[in-house]
Amino acid sequence: MTNHLYDALFGRHAGSDATFLILADGQTLSYRDFLAMIGRHAQALRAAGLRPGDRVALQLEKSPQMLAVIAAAIRAGVVFLPLNTAYTPSEVAYFVGDSGARLLLADAARAETLAPVAADCGAALLTLDADGGGSFGALARGQAEDFPTEPCGPGTLAALLYTSGTTGRSKGAMLSHGNLLSNAEVLVDHWRFTGADVLLHALPIFHTHGLFVATNVALLAGCPMIFLPKFDADAVIRALPRATAMMGVPTFYTRLLDDPRLTRDLVAGIRLFISGSAPLLADTHREWEGRTGHRILERYGMTETNMNTSNPCEGERRPGTVGLPLPGVELKVCDSEGREVPQGQIGVIEVRGPNVFQGYWQMPEKTKEELRADGFFITGDLGRIDADGYVTIVGRAKDLIFSGGFNVYPKEVEMALDACPGVLESAVIGVPHPDFGEAVVAVVVAAKGVTLDPEALGKHLAQEIAAFKRPKHIAVVPDLPRNTMGKVQKNLLRERFRGLFQA
Repeated sequence: MTNHLYDALFGRHAGSDATFLILADGQTLSYRDFLAMIGRHAQALRAAGLRPGDRVALQLEKSPQMLAVIAAAIRAGVVFLPLNTAYTPSEVAYFVGDSGARLLLADAARAETLAPVAADCGAALLTLDADGGGSFGALARGQAEDFPTEPCGPGTLAALLYTSGTTGRSKGAMLSHGNLLSNAEVLVDHWRFTGADVLLHALPIFHTHGLFVATNVALLAGCPMIFLPKFDADAVIRALPRATAMMGVPTFYTRLLDDPRLTRDLVAGIRLFISGSAPLLADTHREWEGRTGHRILERYGMTETNMNTSNPCEGERRPGTVGLPLPGVELKVCDSEGREVPQGQIGVIEVRGPNVFQGYWQMPEKTKEELRADGFFITGDLGRIDADGYVTIVGRAKDLIFSGGFNVYPKEVEMALDACPGVLESAVIGVPHPDFGEAVVAVVVAAKGVTLDPEALGKHLAQEIAAFKRPKHIAVVPDLPRNTMGKVQKNLLRERFRGLFQA
């Protein structure tokens, strides 16, 4: 029996001197050297007492060493939990305790604050810095490169990725070897990646986008990655002429559009720009095309499913849509009872395919609520499918506003607001109201150099949308709260404005 995921992504490159990583300082790391690093890190995991099925939690800054630990876990049959570097010690305590992780790997700078967390959870704490230093780094340096790869089938659990937990306890999505490999195989083919590509990688690797989409696609295609520690406009602009593809979140593109150095000549060698993790405004899509000549490819995925849909690599990329279901993925739009709604109507998106996760870690009831017996996963995203099969996401079901007996879809109001002169972006939420149950509230950000008048915005909306959809209050703010992947955190806005209409 082989190791389903390791052999396909990493083992295939054994003995290859081709470049795998191009680092920010210009240094390179070959596949051969990276696989040797994986072997030493796998031995270190064994030396730390981990066996197949055990969990290791990682709160590490992005580095080749962190990536090698993840690959080593796969090779050793150990389940890995990559954790957001922004998580506080109390949040880390929940993830380590809930998963039963036996080892917590952290940067040395976090060791003091995380030591009590590890002790309380019964986990060992080792450190690993981006330069390979720390206690785990020292342990790995003393190990042999050769490691007996643990046999793992497609159904073997590979990773636990915890959801954001904005509506309750964070849930650990169980992703198998087969989930991850099947999705990577589809994406490599669908996006036409080959060994001739050079992928510009400025995403974090504690998240599906940077780890399972970007990295796995590069590994499967056998192409090098320009591996930047984070998004930095200067570094990205320096790297663009050497790349053929870039994956990013919408804020990458809006920040680059603010830079006068972004020109057609700068990106002449790029064949594909991909955006995901948060909605890309249609205006950004059009502005990017006007500036660079490239149409951004937007796709749609989730922690629990990896990628579900994509605009075509060759064909029409429609602004405001996330494209068509990927090969092997079934997608339907349903009412609350799971019945498909007529084409063009809004409903909850459900998906089924080899990409869909195994369920939530130690939450059988929650799994049963969201993963139907027939394999369809209830995503919680509201969307519609047009006559050509293109999918448009209109929001989250939990963001739907019930005002005065009417359903208000925030996306519809946001689109009307974003079209108003001087509005850079907006977020529409529902807050408690004594008469309407919920009232529509708009939170808007002004374009640079513009002063917005909420009353004038209200008058403009009166010409565009029905009265029951119009905001009862419009607040102008400097910026919208976002998570590390660029998604607007509406839960924070709801909390901020929830007392607006209360006596």
